[in-house]
Amino acid sequence: MFALKPCDPATFRQQTRRSTLIIAVLFMALAMLLSSLAVMLFGTPGGDNLRFNVGGVFTGVLITVALVRGPFWSQQWLAPAVYGWQLKRSLMSVTNVMHKVTEGAQANDPTAIKLLRFYHLGLTQMHELDANSSAQAQLVGEIDAHTAKMQALGIDTAQPRLDPAWLDSVKKS
Repeated sequence: MFALKPCDPATFRQQTRRSTLIIAVLFMALAMLLSSLAVMLFGTPGGDNLRFNVGGVFTGVLITVALVRGPFWSQQWLAPAVYGWQLKRSLMSVTNVMHKVTEGAQANDPTAIKLLRFYHLGLTQMHELDANSSAQAQLVGEIDAHTAKMQALGIDTAQPRLDPAWLDSVKKS
């Protein structure tokens, strides 16, 4: 179950830039090292060694992805980027069934209403973290109307968690 966490947008952007830089430098170093090593071991002096260079870069990509998804994933310096990735994945899982969510919300289905509220809260946070105020401004009316509907129906407007059961319920309806 994914839960929204309070984040300072400026700090979030600073930390994600730092982790991106670390990963980019790691990839470049691996790609150059592996390409040079492949040419040195398998290449021919003065010959066409493009395939060995490409192979080294490709291997560098694979190792970088394995490191990020493996031991780096739980590291504190990568935590903001991981949270941002999980937030966007959670929002995408709702977006994939949005037609059913909106239909359910219009039919006063409490699960769809809660799911749409989580989506609005998550989208608002994503826009804040990405410093995308123009996209957020376009949603204000829709979010306010949905919040008013929730209050009128007596549904709690604080929906900081994405319950996978909500997605399953909306998919089946």
